Amino acid sequence: MKLIVGLGNPGKEYALTRHNVGFRCINRVARKHNISVDRKRGKAIIGEGVVAGGKVVLAKPQTFMNASGESVRLLLQQYGLQPADAMIVYDDMDLPLGKVRVRPCGGAGGHHGMESIIRSTGSDEFPRIRIGISHPAAGVSQQPDDVVEYVLSGFSPEEEKVADEAIGRAAEAVEVILSEGLEQAMNRFNQNGTSKEKPRSASSRMETTPLDSNE
Repeated sequence: MKLIVGLGNPGKEYALTRHNVGFRCINRVARKHNISVDRKRGKAIIGEGVVAGGKVVLAKPQTFMNASGESVRLLLQQYGLQPADAMIVYDDMDLPLGKVRVRPCGGAGGHHGMESIIRSTGSDEFPRIRIGISHPAAGVSQQPDDVVEYVLSGFSPEEEKVADEAIGRAAEAVEVILSEGLEQAMNRFNQNGTSKEKPRSASSRMETTPLDSNE
């Protein structure tokens, strides 16, 4: 079983903000695979189902972004999983709007949700899919309060088209990681990037688990 976590903030007022593209990716995967994400467990809304032939838990932490690690830690414990069994999907200001990047492991890169997960689990050894939301436009303040306002704002109609397409590619990346492995996913989705990272160890690879039975 694999744990697929999309990061975001709970509440309708945040549903279409830049910070919630991780939630939207989980919704996309859930719709495609007919998984109902509507149960409460481990401080998250979760759904269990099958993706790429393997059992998965889709999760949207309800702790608010900066405490996402509390939920991820609980879910790992409750399902008897290791950090390498988790995959995290989240927004990244350091990527241009619409870009999708797959990484096998690494630091938080200044993302508070990821900082919380690494701190709470004591590990950064989990695959992640980053969805670019871009920095605020040139000339716009980069002060912390202004950055918070930016990530909690919605996309313009033109940006929404690009973001929605990227969310779809991120959902596809989830499937490719599960079915073909991290290296294949990086080769396919990390185009026009600075590198194509390779997994640090075999444990970083998200292999599928054969089934014993059946926005």
